[in-house]
Amino acid sequence: MITGVILKICGITNQEDAWAAIDGGANAIGFNFYPRSPRYIAPEVAAEISSFGVLRVGVFVNESPAHVEAAKAGLHVAQLHGDERPSDYPASVAVWKAARVGAAFDARNYRGIPAEALLLDGPAGELYGGSGEAFDWQVAAVSELRIILAGGLDGSNVARAVALAHPWGVDACSRIESAPGRKDHKKMNEFLQAARAALAA
Repeated sequence: MITGVILKICGITNQEDAWAAIDGGANAIGFNFYPRSPRYIAPEVAAEISSFGVLRVGVFVNESPAHVEAAKAGLHVAQLHGDERPSDYPASVAVWKAARVGAAFDARNYRGIPAEALLLDGPAGELYGGSGEAFDWQVAAVSELRIILAGGLDGSNVARAVALAHPWGVDACSRIESAPGRKDHKKMNEFLQAARAALAA
């Protein structure tokens, strides 16, 4: 569906923010189905949010393939943020495996996994899902998988992140919000404009 780079806005909880993201140039939007997340949205509510022409990404944590595939939200991608093994990956949608980048992180440990992309997020202690914290973007350079950068990105730093990591895509959430699950449309547009320019350079 998407032939170029990924410009993703995650933590969508309402139609207004989804439309604003798409109007601003996003080609992927994320719905967080992790119940402990402040951006949690029920799959049946996400299903009602219109998003014609963009990838719909569901964020899951340690869910079974059957549970992921039963989330009737029109998903194209399952973004897996837990301790999932390849045998836990769903078969009906593409998989983006998320990894938290801490001191011991090595992208080479993810060689050979049956995922479309590796999404790199900042360290978050014992928490699952996004951290909102940036990390050393240069660690992405040794990966053999497509890389999507997340964690602490906004309009002020996404160009530098892209220059260092040369990713397939970028993903923003908490740094472009006015409150958890509510996007600041000005910050979101600044991020999307800066990201699009950097990825096209």
